[in-house]
Amino acid sequence: MTAHTAVATPSMAGLNKEKRHRLFVVLAYLVVFALIAAVTIYGFDYYTLDSAQRPFSAKHEVLKPSGSIGIKLGMLGFGMFCLIFLYPLRKKITWLQQWGTARHWLDYHIVLGISAPFIIALHSSFKFRGLAGMAFWIMLSVSLSGIVGRYLYAQIHRGVSATEISLKEAREAQTQMTEQLAQQKVISPGHLKALFKLPTEEDVTAWPTVFALIYMVILDIARPFHVARLRCRTMSGGQVITSLGGLLPSKNVRLEQVIALARERASLSKRLVFLSRSQQVFHLWHVVHKPFSYSFAVLAIVHIVVVMMLGFM
Repeated sequence: MTAHTAVATPSMAGLNKEKRHRLFVVLAYLVVFALIAAVTIYGFDYYTLDSAQRPFSAKHEVLKPSGSIGIKLGMLGFGMFCLIFLYPLRKKITWLQQWGTARHWLDYHIVLGISAPFIIALHSSFKFRGLAGMAFWIMLSVSLSGIVGRYLYAQIHRGVSATEISLKEAREAQTQMTEQLAQQKVISPGHLKALFKLPTEEDVTAWPTVFALIYMVILDIARPFHVARLRCRTMSGGQVITSLGGLLPSKNVRLEQVIALARERASLSKRLVFLSRSQQVFHLWHVVHKPFSYSFAVLAIVHIVVVMMLGFM
C-alpha cells in the first residue's frame, strides 16, 4: 500500500501540474486575443479609412503608429518577440533550464509567436510600408513557419524519437495496441481498416518532401471523420444526432475506450511511417526559421532606432 502510494503521488502531482500549465496557456491565448479583439473593434472605423482620410479621424492621434495606443502596441509587440527569443536561449543558459520543461516553454513560445503579428499589425494600423513593412512580413513568415515547426515537432517527439530504444518502444506499443484492438468486440476489425490505412515507409521515402508533408496533414485532418464514422456504426439515430454525426464523444464508455485506443494506434502508426520524412523536414525548417527570426530582430531594432532619431516617439 505504501509503495503504491509513493508511486501514485508523483504521477498525480505531475498530472495536476500539466493541467495547470494547459490552463495558463489557454488563459494566455484568451488575454492576448481579447486585447486584439478590443482594439480591433474600437478602431474598426479608423482602420477601414483610406490613408488620406485618417488624419481627419478623431481616433487618429490615438491609433496611428506613434499615437498613445499605437506606440504602446508597438512596444508590446516588440517585447513579445524579445520574449520569444528566450526559448532558443534556454538551451544555452543553464539557469533558464531550471524553470519548467522545454515543452512548456515551447507552448508559450508559440502563444507569443502567433499573437505578436496581430499586435504589430494593429501598431502599424495595417499599413505595411518601407522598413517596418518588410519587418512585418518577415515576422509573419516566422510565425507561419513556427506553426509548421510545431506540427513537425509533435510528429517526432510525441512518443517517437530518433534513438533506437525509443523507436523500439514505440513499435512495441504499436503491436500491443493492435493486439488489444483485435481482442475487443465493440467495433468490427473491418471497420477499423479505414482508420489504419497508411502508405508504406518505402512509398513515403520515395515521395517528394512537400507531397509527403501535405499527405501527413491530410491524414491528421481525416482522422476525426474516420472516428466519427466508427461511432455512427454503433450508435442509434438519436445518438448520431446528439453527437453531431459522431464528431462528439458518445456516452458509451466502452466504445469511447476502444476509439481512444484506435485513434492513438492510428496516430502512432502514422508518425512511425513518416518519421524519417518528418526529421528531414524538421532539420530543413531550422535552416529557414532561425535566419528569418534573426532578420526580423535586426530590422525591428533598426526601425526603432530610426524612429527615435527622427523624433517620432
